[in-house]
Amino acid sequence: MTTQKQGDLIKAFRAILTAESCASQGDIVNILKSQGFDNISQSKVSRMLTKFGAVRMRNGLGEMVYSLPAELGIPTAKSPLKQLVLDVVHNNVMVVIRTSPGAAQLIARLLDSLSKKDGVLGTIAGDDTIFIAPADVTQIEKLRQYVEDLFENV
Repeated sequence: MTTQKQGDLIKAFRAILTAESCASQGDIVNILKSQGFDNISQSKVSRMLTKFGAVRMRNGLGEMVYSLPAELGIPTAKSPLKQLVLDVVHNNVMVVIRTSPGAAQLIARLLDSLSKKDGVLGTIAGDDTIFIAPADVTQIEKLRQYVEDLFENV
């Protein structure tokens, strides 16, 4: 694929996900094919979703759709990342975050940008659960509150 075609594909892909109306990878493939990208496949769309950090989340109509995160910075009141965090708890050893399905790795990437001075030693993410290893277990409630404050709506 030429560089021009690749750029056009990326623009079209981003526009589709920004519209927040595709519930499946097949929907994305079909729309791209209707826009003239004949050589697009489900596996290519899957790789692009991963590359751009797309997640499945509820749109304004309550439908589960693919969407791109606004940015990977600290969430703001308008950031879709805030909507993905459902619960933040700890067991005096680890902080556990429950997210919408498919969102844990995206949220963990954000948390990995925090440092040991912020209280985060590291994270492990599954599909909808994140474990945070605290830098200091005696400060675990402070870390839990800090993480919860990042996602005010939990």
